[in-house]
Amino acid sequence: MKNSRDSHTQRGRQATVLVTGANGFVGRAVCTQAWAAGMGVRGAIRSGAVLPDGVQAVTVPNMDGETPWAHALAGCSAVVHCAARVHVMADTAANSLAEFRRVNVQGTLNLARQAAAAGVRRFVFISSVGVNGAETFQKPFTDQDQAAPHSPYAVSKYEAELGLQALAAETGMEVVIIRPPLVYGPSAPGNFGSLMRWLKRGVPLPLGAIHNQRSLVSLDNLVDLLVTCLTHPAAANQTFLVSDGEDVCTTELLSRMGQAMGKPARLLPVPASWLKVASGLVGKGDVAQRLCGSLQVDISKTRELLGWVPPVSLDEGLRRAAAGHGLPRFARNDGRLE
Repeated sequence: MKNSRDSHTQRGRQATVLVTGANGFVGRAVCTQAWAAGMGVRGAIRSGAVLPDGVQAVTVPNMDGETPWAHALAGCSAVVHCAARVHVMADTAANSLAEFRRVNVQGTLNLARQAAAAGVRRFVFISSVGVNGAETFQKPFTDQDQAAPHSPYAVSKYEAELGLQALAAETGMEVVIIRPPLVYGPSAPGNFGSLMRWLKRGVPLPLGAIHNQRSLVSLDNLVDLLVTCLTHPAAANQTFLVSDGEDVCTTELLSRMGQAMGKPARLLPVPASWLKVASGLVGKGDVAQRLCGSLQVDISKTRELLGWVPPVSLDEGLRRAAAGHGLPRFARNDGRLE
């Protein structure tokens, strides 16, 4: 289903980009930024979403290996693929990996094959730093590290990467892979959103003695890189890591989040080792790992090859997240498509 009013506004703009998951946390922001950059933008949604002004909406069914994309891809020169089956907090699927593969591998490669057949020049894929692994020890991750996906979600993203690279070699369509760490911003889903809500309520948190190092990326910085990769010649067939360019420990991050919100963080100095043991006893060891473990990424390749510098600092990103906290959420964290 196409929006005729928005089709009219696309005339005279640069070549059209298709953004999947256009009503999601990342996809919606990509639509807005690509339109602001002078591109025609078509947003793929499942149903009923209101997209930013100027964005042409197209409806597609649930994404899998059989989804028809011809109507969405017609006339597009590029794709930013944001839609995915995301982390599931309470997964009820009988075979979790099979479900991730159905959407994130089969669905992605089905879209990419149809994109290549439709003459799409470049396919930008949002993967995950989880392809590299779950934790770093002194040395940051780079795109050259041996893959070590640690979860069904990360496995599915890595398998999709491999399939896309093979398709690029076969068809000549350019593929760009972006592996972000935790993405934060206004009304962010997941752990970041939960931490912001707890800080806002003044809840004391046992995270005042965490001495790890974490890389994060603000929504604005991630989207800026994605839009850069749509047209930059040097991005073709490359894999990039992305972050804000400043790593922080969890304790410092919470303090700076509190400052951004005008709500001083109430942090209790509980040793990380105690938290890990306690979390393991109640089946939340993965949460403790994300809060207490280190995960750093090296973005020197992204900077040098693309001449890209994160336009938003960590503190500014936190201020923007705080300013938008409580706005309607467009992302999902329940296993459905973003």
